[in-house]
Amino acid sequence: MERTAPVGRSGRVSEVKGLPGPGRCLVMGILNVTPDSFSDGGLYADSRRAIDRGLELAAQGADIVDVGGESTRPGARPVGLDEELARTVPVVRELARAGVRPSVDTMHAPVARAAVEAGACLVNDVSGGLADPAMARTVAAAGVPYVAMHWRAPSRDMDRHADYRDVVSEVTAELAQRLWRLAEQGLDPDRVVLDPGLGFAKRPEHDWALLAGLGSLCRLGRPVLVGASRKRFIGAALASGGAGEVPPAERDMATAVVSGLAAVAGAYCVRVHDVRAGLDAVRVASAYLDHGRRCSVAFARSS
Repeated sequence: MERTAPVGRSGRVSEVKGLPGPGRCLVMGILNVTPDSFSDGGLYADSRRAIDRGLELAAQGADIVDVGGESTRPGARPVGLDEELARTVPVVRELARAGVRPSVDTMHAPVARAAVEAGACLVNDVSGGLADPAMARTVAAAGVPYVAMHWRAPSRDMDRHADYRDVVSEVTAELAQRLWRLAEQGLDPDRVVLDPGLGFAKRPEHDWALLAGLGSLCRLGRPVLVGASRKRFIGAALASGGAGEVPPAERDMATAVVSGLAAVAGAYCVRVHDVRAGLDAVRVASAYLDHGRRCSVAFARSS
C-alpha cells in the first residue's frame, strides 16, 4: 500500500525533500551532548554514552536522532566552536555509520557543515539562520533539509523579548519573513521545516496559544516541527493542576499528550526526550485522523 505524508485537520499534505514519509507525524529523539541542558545536562556528555543513547533512541523508534552540543535553555551561555564540534561530530558520525538517521542541532554554519559531512541528514537551527549569516548558504550547498525556528534573541536574554500583542499572528509573520529570506539566500523552500519555537522568547500563555493556533503556521505551506518536550509551559500547567513543581524529567506523560495534540493539528514532526511515549502519541493521532477521514467520506457518500 502506498504511504502518504502526515495530514492534519487542514487536509494539507506535508512533505520534505530528504526526509522519510512513514504516513504519520515524525518523531525526533533529543540527544543533548552537553553538560548543562535544562533536563538531562551531563547525562550524555561522554561521546560513548551519547552514541549508546542515540542507538537506544533509534531502537525505540525515533525517525531522527537530533544531536546538540550547545544548550539553548534560558540563560545559557554560548560554547566555543571547537568545543561544539568536538561534542557533536563524533557522535553524528558513529550514529550514521550504524544506520541511524542523525540530525545536528546547531546555530553555527561550520558545525552544520562538519556534521553533514559526518552523516547528518538535517540541520536543526533554533535561530532560523539569524545567529550565523552563513548558515543558509551552507545548508543550501549541503542539500539537506533545514529546520528554521522562530527566534528573537540568544538564550541568555531571550526572556526579555517575550512581548506580543497577538503571538500567533506575529510568530507566523516572522516565520514567513524568515522563509522568504532563506529562499533569497539560496535555500530550497521545499527543504525547509518551520518551528514556532515554544519556550524561546515565549511565556507559557504564548506557548499554549501557538499550539492552539498551529493551523495558522501550517497555512504558510511548509511542514511544522513542534518541540514541546519537558518545557516550562508544561511544568506550569501541571503545577496549576495541583501537582506542585514538577521536575522536567517527570513531564514526559504530559509531553506525549501535547505531541498527540500537535500531530492531530497537522504537525509534521515532534521533538521529544521520551521516544516511546512520543511514538505512541503520534500513532494514536494518526489512527484518529485516519478514521475521522473515513467517517467524513462515508457521511459525504450517504448525503
